[in-house]
Amino acid sequence: MDPMTFICITQFVHGLAYGLLLFLVASGLSMIFGMMDILNLAHAYFFMLAAYIGYTVAGMANFWVAILLAPLAVVALGMVIERFMLRKIHPFGHIPELVLTIGIGLIIMEFVKAVWGTQSLMIQAPEVLSGLLSIGVFRYPVYRVFIIGFAIAMMVLMALLFYRTRFGTIVRAATADADMVNALGINVPLVYTLFFGFGTWLAGLAGVVVAPFLSVFPGLADQVGFEAFVVVVLGGLGSLSGAFVAAIMIGLINSFGIQFLPTVAPLLTFGLMALVLSIKPTGLFGERQ
Repeated sequence: MDPMTFICITQFVHGLAYGLLLFLVASGLSMIFGMMDILNLAHAYFFMLAAYIGYTVAGMANFWVAILLAPLAVVALGMVIERFMLRKIHPFGHIPELVLTIGIGLIIMEFVKAVWGTQSLMIQAPEVLSGLLSIGVFRYPVYRVFIIGFAIAMMVLMALLFYRTRFGTIVRAATADADMVNALGINVPLVYTLFFGFGTWLAGLAGVVVAPFLSVFPGLADQVGFEAFVVVVLGGLGSLSGAFVAAIMIGLINSFGIQFLPTVAPLLTFGLMALVLSIKPTGLFGERQ
């Protein structure tokens, strides 16, 4: 295998892994907006908080216990915030939601600084996910392969949940006509709270999974959260399939850009977003409201 082909394959897998990680973060944000019409800018801070909690739990137990418990902690916080804060201001539109969720994000940021400090922390990947995977002359970190497989599995789980279960049917029906669903005796506010919790759970999972990959530090929410928000906008607000395609595109652009165009790599994502939105303002798979 010639060196250029080897580099291209390596960067492709790098980009795929990072893109699917972005999808894990962006999918919850996209679903919450698409199904509940809530623009939650605290989503990335839930992701970061789960990473810090996962670091502590992994230190006390192990990575697998962390990936089980840390997302549940942010789910509880997210459901409380939806029930007692977001629900009260949602009728007044997106501006109050943005102000509230930005404020919640800042509180979470200061909380993690006070508890864990500002230094970078790292969760140790379990031994089974350490080392390199060899396929011929190609060698690649096992943990990044795990990220790819895990994100694809979660995408399949989300598709099954929303299109093959009663809960998914209720959520989609409530999105279309909440009054009718409520008239059938279904507690729509409870459904929304559970759904918001599910979206937050996805962010929490991504937070624990990212920790052995990128490390944990206070700027993690801004770094990954910004790109996740771009994924949602680029894919189309509320479109899960759009978020998936956009996340892969951004992951690949970042990977190949850093390798071949390092001086302009940070601008490539903005260029792609500007190009797509100038042609289709609703995003790749978004629909005009």
